[in-house]
Formats: sequence, C-alpha cells, structure tokens
Amino acid sequence: MRRALEFLVTRILRSRLGVALVIAVLVFGVIGAARLISGPVDPTTGLSNRPREPISTVDPEAGDDGVLSSPTAVPSPKTRPGEPTPAQMAARFTNAWLGGPGSRAEDWLARLKPMSTPALTEKLTGADPERVPAQRVTGQVTVRPRTESFVQALIPLDNGQLRLDLVAMDGRWLVDAVDWERQ
Repeated sequence: MRRALEFLVTRILRSRLGVALVIAVLVFGVIGAARLISGPVDPTTGLSNRPREPISTVDPEAGDDGVLSSPTAVPSPKTRPGEPTPAQMAARFTNAWLGGPGSRAEDWLARLKPMSTPALTEKLTGADPERVPAQRVTGQVTVRPRTESFVQALIPLDNGQLRLDLVAMDGRWLVDAVDWERQ
C-alpha cells in the first residue's frame, strides 16, 4: 500500500494526466454535492418548459405590413378632379422628353418642369436634350400602381423602354424619376 501511494504521489499526480484527473474528480464532486443539496428537480421548470402555442410578436388582427402584397390589395391611384391621370401625365411627359433633340436645353427643361417634381427638375438642369436616347413612342403607357400616391409608368419607345416614377402631390401627379432601358 505504501508503494502504491508513493507511486501515485510521485508519478501520476505530477503528470498532466494526473492533474487533469484530479480536477475532473473535484468538478464532478462539486456538481454531485450541489445536486444532493438542491433536492429533486421539477422537469417542467427552466429551459425544458416549452410554450404550448407558437410565440407571435405580430398582432393577427392588424393589416398586412409586408413589402410585397397581392395584386388585389394594391389601392387604385387617387387623382384630383380635373387633373390628368397618371397615364395621361406619363404620356405628356414622354412627348415633352422626346421633343428635346433640336431644341435649346432651357426650352426643353421649361416644357418638362410643370410635369416634374422639384427634385427631378434639379436633376435635369444642365442635361443635354440632344442625348435623349429615343425618338418616338411605339405603344401604350402601362401603369403599375404601387400605392394611392405612387405609380410606375412603362412606355415602349422605338429602341427601348422608358420607366417613369410618378408621385401624387395632393392628387396632382408629377414625374419624380426617369429611367431608360435599352432593348
């Protein structure tokens, strides 16, 4: 017995493996003692207690707040009586936009200004009407309503498609953005 104790103290406890074994015995001893002192554990408490129904952070009675909605849920654009519809305003703007080549930049911008938002007018200031990439309209204006006060209009042209973003300022539609897509 004396030899076994001497071997344990001089060889095993001085090695890394021996130190790891002593630490493991101490940790399991502390855990075991804590469980004995704490008493029986109720399995329905703590992390094991799961809710019976899914947790929801959204009011099920509230409307759809998603970015994408069904086509039937898109409201129709509102236009003030006596004002042009979004399609009519898009057609007028397109005709004025295409009428740029051969005219002075100031005259071209003056024709577009009553149909444009101040932000778009500022962006078009200094633009060269000779650089308008198309010459004529080749089809009907297609309007995609997004909200009651925002629509996108698509106009087919001789060598591409013009996309206009229109916003309603108190029921009066104005073009807010111009985008050109070549075919």
